[in-house]
Amino acid sequence: MSLADRHLDSLMRQIATRDAIELIHPFAEVETLAALAYVAECYGFRYEGVQLIGKQRIVHVHLFRDPSPAARQRAAANSAAFPDPGHGRPVPGMYLGSLTPVPEAQADVDLLAALIRYGALSAAGNRKQLLTLGWASAALFLLLAVVTGKYVVLLPLAVVMPLGMLGALRVNTARRAKLAAQLTAAGCTPVRDEETGRERFVRPVPYGV
Repeated sequence: MSLADRHLDSLMRQIATRDAIELIHPFAEVETLAALAYVAECYGFRYEGVQLIGKQRIVHVHLFRDPSPAARQRAAANSAAFPDPGHGRPVPGMYLGSLTPVPEAQADVDLLAALIRYGALSAAGNRKQLLTLGWASAALFLLLAVVTGKYVVLLPLAVVMPLGMLGALRVNTARRAKLAAQLTAAGCTPVRDEETGRERFVRPVPYGV
């Protein structure tokens, strides 16, 4: 069984048994996660957002079953057209046996990939958290320099750490700005999450059947 088939089988099990789907594939590319999200949306789910979990900051993509009539109609139509999706069998929008989108689905998968990237960058770019970490690291290296007397080694590190955090923030901000322009051009609307305070984008109603 190919890796794509394993991903699809896992997804179809979640679709059949849950109202909330979580895509967790530590080594999967964003394009793979976007393709899986596309298939889930064909069966009546809707992309919600991402979280970065654990020390490795692994991307978790969240989707929820959409109760709207359009989503139910889309799910029914795709269930009829693809009654037994999964290993060795076709699924909506993908070439057989792969997670490579067919031309008609490519634009929607690309948009989902942009949403996932923006969400991941927003989660990773917590300015307050990164600056706190940078200044805390600088203070730690200064303390170690005083305690150990190794000023030549530790003082440069005390300077480099906060500068590195500021540089990471600038890169993150530039990447988010580029993605934000792409998402806005695609008709997506920026909203601010009340719980986390992070900005995310909500796109128009997903593609048709």
